[in-house]
Amino acid sequence: MPSSVHDRRWWILGVLCVVVLIVVIDNTIVNVALPVLSRDLHASNSSLQWIVDAYSLPFAGLLLAGGGLSDRLGRKLVMQVALGAFGVFSLMAAFSHNVPTLLVARALMGASAAFIFPATLSTLTIAFENLSERAKVFGIWGAASGVAIAIGPIVGGSLLVHFWFGSIFLINAPLVLVAIIAAAYVVPESKSPQRRRLDFVGLIFGTLGVTLLTLAIIEGPSWGWRSTTTLSLFALAALTLVTFILYELRREGPLLDVRVFTNRTFSAGAGAIAANFFCLFGFIFLITQYFQLIRGYSPLSAGVHTLPFAIVVMITTPLGAVLALKYGARYVVSAGLAVVALALIWMGFMSADAAYFGPLIGSMITLALGFSLINAPSTAALMSTLRPEQIGAGSAVNETTRELGGTMGVAIVGSVFSSLFGSGVRVALSPYLSHGLTKVELNTAVRSTQAAQATVSHFPASVQGALNAQVTSAFMQGLHRGCFVAAGAALLVAVLVLAHLPQAASAESRAVPVHA
Repeated sequence: MPSSVHDRRWWILGVLCVVVLIVVIDNTIVNVALPVLSRDLHASNSSLQWIVDAYSLPFAGLLLAGGGLSDRLGRKLVMQVALGAFGVFSLMAAFSHNVPTLLVARALMGASAAFIFPATLSTLTIAFENLSERAKVFGIWGAASGVAIAIGPIVGGSLLVHFWFGSIFLINAPLVLVAIIAAAYVVPESKSPQRRRLDFVGLIFGTLGVTLLTLAIIEGPSWGWRSTTTLSLFALAALTLVTFILYELRREGPLLDVRVFTNRTFSAGAGAIAANFFCLFGFIFLITQYFQLIRGYSPLSAGVHTLPFAIVVMITTPLGAVLALKYGARYVVSAGLAVVALALIWMGFMSADAAYFGPLIGSMITLALGFSLINAPSTAALMSTLRPEQIGAGSAVNETTRELGGTMGVAIVGSVFSSLFGSGVRVALSPYLSHGLTKVELNTAVRSTQAAQATVSHFPASVQGALNAQVTSAFMQGLHRGCFVAAGAALLVAVLVLAHLPQAASAESRAVPVHA
């Protein structure tokens, strides 16, 4: 590594953390606007999930392509071009006037982000050769990701207080411009020492398989989990993903060398990252709606009430890397997953009117502590297994597991919530079908919490109180079950990590310095 790069490595870290903030914050900034979007764009629960996942899905699906293209053409070049595209599509999202247009804009933003993110981790791996220093840097980089996820609702809430929902996307434009200029002067260019053609067939099968799987999960409650359409989508997704794996195994220079998952360190690290973001994204999807629709907070207030999570993550994420260096990633990561499960179980027993300075803030702080113990050690463990020519692809896999985990968190936790909420509202309102309520109104009410509350507002005042209580009960049942599902996933992966993640970095991972 040139001495000039070594001398400015901390500036490189600062710029790339800003890039991470811009890209990751869009994963959650939209969550606080979901009630507004439900009202202004008449979006159903399913549409709200897709507004969130329309960004995450192409982000996850195209990350491998982003890593491969960055390795071949230059990480800095691809990152800056993609940042420009991200800014343009953010403007498109800002001025969307219906759900389909917003979905397209969000998807294009996610696709652009997929060509930005791999370059950040690859460049940091190159800029910081010392393994102990690199582990701490991964902690800071992970903290930037965690803080971005957590402050998304705060930034979004602040903007929604004064502006229309498009402002949460419009803010990206000036931030992207600053990032492009800063990267031009600070971030070095680098490429993989090996050149390989991009695997377009693998890209198609991988992206299609993940898309079909997510579609089946999101629409399952609406179509019915046992319906022919849902079961067919699950089967087609499985077939596509198996085809992807078999094709990648036979190809020379694959998009994703799936054999790398036979490495216990790599697969355990990837699994821990996926589970961590599965739980976090599912939790944020529910809690931002809870604060606004059940507690009646404004978008800004809802965001501010999640601030303790961001503060704790910012402080403690680097600590996770330090603890892993001292005690071993196996124990630190598995303990972190157990703590995440504890926080979600705690939330799963919370009442609708629980005290904020009690169960609410306590569970959020506990979740943040668990998140901090997982993120940096898992990333360091995963990246430690890669050869120099695998850095870009490895970075992409690291981010793919994050995004896929987060996407599945919103899809699965959101679907569990929708299933219980919809059935609860239907049971509450069905007796009124013979007293003026139409089937159309009933079917509209079960689609979202806001729609249910709006339907109840047209009932006589004498019954509104009881019906609103039933709607709230249906919401909390869905929230509780969603939290329990996420907690179960965290506990399962904690056991697997404890069994398979090595106690410390392997000798081979310590032996190979990484060069551009």
